[in-house]
Amino acid sequence: MNDSPANPRTVVIRNAGDAADLIDTLKSLSGRANWIWFLALAGLFLDAYSNAALGAGLSPMVKQLDLSPTQVGVLTAMAPAIAIISNPFGGWLAARIGRIKPLMITKVVFALGALLTAAGSDFQTVFAGRALVGIAYGIDFAVAMALLAEYTPASLKGRLNFWQGVWYTATTINLLLTLVFYKFDVGADIWRWSVGSSAAFALVLLVLQLSFLVESPTWLASKGRLREAVASLRRMYGFAVQEGPQETGQAASAAAHQVGFRDAGVLFRKPYLPRTMLSTVISLTQAMQYFAVGWYLPVISLELFGKEFEKATMGSMAFNAVGIVGGCLSAYFGRRLGLRISSMAGYAVVFVALLVMGATFKELPVGLAALLPVLFIFFHSAGPGPNGKSIAALSYRSDIRTLGTGVTGMLGSLGSVAGLYLFPQLQAGIGVGNSLMVLAVVPLIGLLACMAIKWDPTRAVVNLEEETISLQERKPVPA
Repeated sequence: MNDSPANPRTVVIRNAGDAADLIDTLKSLSGRANWIWFLALAGLFLDAYSNAALGAGLSPMVKQLDLSPTQVGVLTAMAPAIAIISNPFGGWLAARIGRIKPLMITKVVFALGALLTAAGSDFQTVFAGRALVGIAYGIDFAVAMALLAEYTPASLKGRLNFWQGVWYTATTINLLLTLVFYKFDVGADIWRWSVGSSAAFALVLLVLQLSFLVESPTWLASKGRLREAVASLRRMYGFAVQEGPQETGQAASAAAHQVGFRDAGVLFRKPYLPRTMLSTVISLTQAMQYFAVGWYLPVISLELFGKEFEKATMGSMAFNAVGIVGGCLSAYFGRRLGLRISSMAGYAVVFVALLVMGATFKELPVGLAALLPVLFIFFHSAGPGPNGKSIAALSYRSDIRTLGTGVTGMLGSLGSVAGLYLFPQLQAGIGVGNSLMVLAVVPLIGLLACMAIKWDPTRAVVNLEEETISLQERKPVPA
């Protein structure tokens, strides 16, 4: 199919495969399509910003609310812990009602959670606010990644990895705003300003996404809603398309089927089992190593650069700026090397960096000591950091894609909780240096998984929408 706005011959859309094939004819996104794609990506900015908001002002909050170590651990792990449930729920919801409605709901929940947290005067109120943020975070991430995959032509699949650069950009901006609030001498309330600012971002994003986002054409076509699919293709890409005749038989039956949690079993059978295993192992290990080390960069910065709030925050910003560069370059590396190979390279360097960082912690000059976290952040963000979620979003048919991103996100959240919980425990028991050496086993596991499982969606020549599976019978259909 070579039809495009430059070649206005009308294309007939009869199913999700036709819609996907038409989008795949594009070699670039421009104009309205590009704007909508980045607007969908902006939701992941909010996800990252909300996660970073609490960490930036954690010490003042602990002092002001007189929190115990256990309460601090609960609050820092709350959002990813709740996301363990809300990730697959978001995937199920998006499979049934589409991609756009859940994204709109999450922005409202984000804002309510941020405001409740910022207004909290005790542990219970802050706990409730963080729980709402966790619900929104889990749903939003699973759905947004699936939508971005369905917006993106095959030749630009690596572009999904830009979400990692957006993540570090959001974290850096939050740290910058925290420094601004600090300059206004807001005192111990600095954490309230940091957290509350995410509510403003959520409401602005709600208005923009509500006004401009377009429902996924492939999802609409997979549900037999061809007229709406055609309208989405016209609105976003400017294609000359028209609705074809409704399919009958097995294809029509599949379109009418309402995807539910019971259908998640298909993710663990051929042809999807290796894809699910690879995406979940990468998501689990990268989240664990990031949230064990990356999220605690302010703590590491205090150790390296001194106890002053400004110096530690500036150090964290410098580390995250490296993540912005690595995250943006991950799209390039993913396109040139493939998502699997770029993950392997990243894991290998992170493994060595953690070992050396742990063995030499506080013994090297500050300049050399700071170089090791820089290597960790760059190769994490350029390699496995974005790839688990990107592989999941690119490996499944549109009718089960959000189930795949939801399950992957759930296991990634498990890794986040494990990292957030384990690092403080290890740090208290054996010190920061030894903790980093113990955590080096995490990227090693990820590296071995990438070596063992050969699947890479950026190297596979297949129309996912035409892969034959049966959701209703819960077993593969012979080709």
